[in-house]
Amino acid sequence: MFGTLSEESEVKVPASKAWDLFGTLELGKVVTGKLVEAIDVVEGDGGTGTILKLTLKPGLGFSWYSEKFTKVDNENRVKEAEVVEGGFLDFGFTLYRVRFEIKENPNDDTGSSCVVKLTLEYEVKEEVAAANASLVSNAPLVGIMSVAKEHLLKSG
Repeated sequence: MFGTLSEESEVKVPASKAWDLFGTLELGKVVTGKLVEAIDVVEGDGGTGTILKLTLKPGLGFSWYSEKFTKVDNENRVKEAEVVEGGFLDFGFTLYRVRFEIKENPNDDTGSSCVVKLTLEYEVKEEVAAANASLVSNAPLVGIMSVAKEHLLKSG
């Protein structure tokens, strides 16, 4: 079973500034302590191939997972990360990918705002789909979006 969820929000900062957060390891620093307990860089410098280990706050169903940046496209401002160990993979998921896309706001000729879109794609084995697909929620996307927007607006 394949599924997708997404969230989109306007942010009152230029797209380049939003990408400086979402397209780098900086986002991990911003969400640590708020959405996750810790994020450790296992390998890499933030580019494609970087592997992070995320330690989660209690009560989320699992305590950690590792993700790999499978795409970091600075020109088009798109970053994708897939869970490669732990987390959802321990619950029968064969794919759990988050995509960050930063676009110029088409309704803003001044370039002072952008649109941030977060997409979650997942695939879960059919035999556990009914039981475990309900684990997928857009709550993490909303949380990341909220914390990131607040940080971007404060750092003006």
